[in-house]
Amino acid sequence: MHRRTRGVLFAVLLALVAPGGQAAAHPGGTALCDRAERVTVKGAEHQQAVCLPDLTTAALVGTPYTNPADWAGLSAQGTVNPSGVRGVQIDGYFPDTSRLNTDHGWNHDAQFVIRLPERWNGKLVVTGAPGVRKQYALDVLISDWVLAQGYAFAATDKGNSGPDFYTDGRRPGDAVAEWHRRTTELTRAAKGVLRQAYGKAPARTYMTGISNGGYLTRWQLENHPELYDGGVDWEGTLFTADGPNMFSSLPTATAYGMGRASAEDLVVAGFPAETDFLWPYHVRAYWGLTQKIYRAEFDPGYDPACPGSSAGATVPEILAPCASDAAYDYAARPDSVRRAVDRVSLTGRIGRPLLTLQGDLDALLPIGQNAGAYTEMVAERGRGGLHRSYTVEGGTHVDSLYDTYPDRLRPVLPCYREAFTAMTRWVERREQPPASATVPRPASGDVVNSCRLG
Repeated sequence: MHRRTRGVLFAVLLALVAPGGQAAAHPGGTALCDRAERVTVKGAEHQQAVCLPDLTTAALVGTPYTNPADWAGLSAQGTVNPSGVRGVQIDGYFPDTSRLNTDHGWNHDAQFVIRLPERWNGKLVVTGAPGVRKQYALDVLISDWVLAQGYAFAATDKGNSGPDFYTDGRRPGDAVAEWHRRTTELTRAAKGVLRQAYGKAPARTYMTGISNGGYLTRWQLENHPELYDGGVDWEGTLFTADGPNMFSSLPTATAYGMGRASAEDLVVAGFPAETDFLWPYHVRAYWGLTQKIYRAEFDPGYDPACPGSSAGATVPEILAPCASDAAYDYAARPDSVRRAVDRVSLTGRIGRPLLTLQGDLDALLPIGQNAGAYTEMVAERGRGGLHRSYTVEGGTHVDSLYDTYPDRLRPVLPCYREAFTAMTRWVERREQPPASATVPRPASGDVVNSCRLG
């Protein structure tokens, strides 16, 4: 496997090594630093605060305040990020019984990070980790950029992580249901932290995320609109009890990887034919693993022996699909399985402005069954006036694949940044964002760092 593929795989597996360096405290201290010692994260079982000369990854790599394995493989080479944001970082965890997150040597789930820039713009950005990653997963894609604009930033590991995330909880669907509670918990706690640190509550709070974090953005705006002013959903996963959901496409993808389904079957299952050049990579890195662990979360009775109490102890074991999943038929499973999915399903009934974007070459979550289907759900609920949806031509699920296929793909990140800016202007200035549309892939220019929604 080439170097980028290995990096993504190890990030997917969350084989994290706690960094051992230390970032120097901001010389001389500031009023914010002085107050940080007295800040309390409400409900936290443990917290620790440190004043830092730079809260961005440019300075944090090699320190205990980020973990490159969390965000490996999510961005394209050449991505330009800001740096030099002084402030305070608070790390900690809320009470939890699971021990999947080994960051900081805590071996404790429900870990969070809250970053407070010295020059605060009065606003807060909250996110949950994508996939089965942890709290630092969006440091490069989101944290650096919003901190440089003055936003405070808060992220959660969602209460469980890694390929064994499905082992958390007592009944099917518990692990995913915990993601909601942990995001809500962190949002409320972070607002309280800002009141203490800056002397006032945030004037605006925005929810955002990628993949499973995009799903959480939708869920929060549907179920807790009182906590937020708006959000941006980047390729959010769609859970619905009657479909579409990931079981609408992943069993066929798993079968294809085992030689038990054809390319035509994949297209019928929802994967755009134009993504065929990405299929070999997804066979190796995503399809079988994703089907295996999410089926174990919602339908452990289908094959109790696979994956069992662990997805595997080695990289090959973890990536290996369950042979039984090639024949998995969600529609034929007992009603109890649909009830488990229904517990975490989306409805489309958003209560705050939301911008959705997804690449048309997403080969993990087919766009028609995810962003496309969710856009229809929002409209059916009569909430279309609060929603815009952008299809990014040439975008796929992880931007790092652009480095392998620069002639076919484009990073979604610059379009996400444009969408976030458009969303905040919509909320704060009542400037209507561009109409829902396809964002064409540019023929020239800095594709990695520029995008125009309309």
